[in-house]
Amino acid sequence: MSFSDLPLSYCTNVHPGRTLEEIEKGLDQYTVPVAHQLGTPLAAGLWLAAPVIRELSAAPDAGRRFVDGLRSRGLTCHTLNAFPFGDFHSPRVKENVYVPSWAERTRLEYTLGAARTLAQLLPADTEGSISTVPLGYPGLDASSEFLPRCVDHLIAAADELQRIQADRGCTIRIGLEPEPCCWLDTTPSAIEFFTGRLWPAARERGCLDAVRMHIGLCFDVCHQAVAFEDVGRSITALDEAGIRLNKIHITCAIELRDPATDRTARQALARYAEPRYLHQTKARTPDGRVLTQFDLEAGFALEPPAEFLQAPLWRTHFHVPVDAERLGPLWTTRAELRAALAAVRGLSYAPHLEVETYTWDVMPGAAPQRLVDGLRSELAATQTLLAELSR
Repeated sequence: MSFSDLPLSYCTNVHPGRTLEEIEKGLDQYTVPVAHQLGTPLAAGLWLAAPVIRELSAAPDAGRRFVDGLRSRGLTCHTLNAFPFGDFHSPRVKENVYVPSWAERTRLEYTLGAARTLAQLLPADTEGSISTVPLGYPGLDASSEFLPRCVDHLIAAADELQRIQADRGCTIRIGLEPEPCCWLDTTPSAIEFFTGRLWPAARERGCLDAVRMHIGLCFDVCHQAVAFEDVGRSITALDEAGIRLNKIHITCAIELRDPATDRTARQALARYAEPRYLHQTKARTPDGRVLTQFDLEAGFALEPPAEFLQAPLWRTHFHVPVDAERLGPLWTTRAELRAALAAVRGLSYAPHLEVETYTWDVMPGAAPQRLVDGLRSELAATQTLLAELSR
């Protein structure tokens, strides 16, 4: 199977988007110039937070005007990011990004509002996708009722998406996005949730077909590389289990090699510790165990515990430019990105593809004036990689 023939997207969660006005300002300031520099069609992978969805829903013609505005800018949209519910650019996001979880009705209502908005953006008889939280974060809710409530709300979402499909003629699919240290973190945990919980409950309620059509995964390559998965095998395992990958986040993590001997690299990694986002860090020991540090801290990188220091390889959940193989003395997981996309090409369908480097303004030496050039370089490199894999 070839890759999707839809224009490549980049996710606009890299820009502030607390209001509709702020969303449109970001499109004008960044997305349109990136498209012009790229010289090929570009889709906006819109992040629409809950306040923006409410704003679009409040006025009868707001959605139509937003669609007209995208069209006038020469942009299309086939995928939304509905993972961050609120302000993704506040001084401290960290674990708050998983709130509300899928155990809360607020998450269901927000996601369905995003789906109704996406239905307005899509032409008839087309498919859209929405990425969302990996159910939630165990550190915030580990009750025995958590997973049953998630199942109930996901089944309700599939039911409503069936109605949207009947009314609007477009198929919208949700992609739960596994992430390190979350309820869904590894590929085996995702397979267990679908095959052991979600699908059996849907089968009992007579709606298994709807759930399998509308509820799948968003596979973020950075996340699964941080978990030290063989990402190509993970994609094959998910496909063999019958779990649809509705969206692929084209992303790279930081890789630190030989931490015991390369203090310069540990010093470089320490510069990536910052107060806004969660940067889960994992290490693989010589005997194959995976160690976990729940968030990157400068002190941890400079003076790590002995067990971490003896591990020959670390990976950190920090989305770095996907066109980079090196970041000074540090490496990236670009090799895993290539392997993942090669496996995606072998699927019998074509998931939506989206570059999602949302961390540009918290990287060491961040320079906002270079953002357009950076995004354009990422997209151009991704187009080249996809072309190479298609030969």
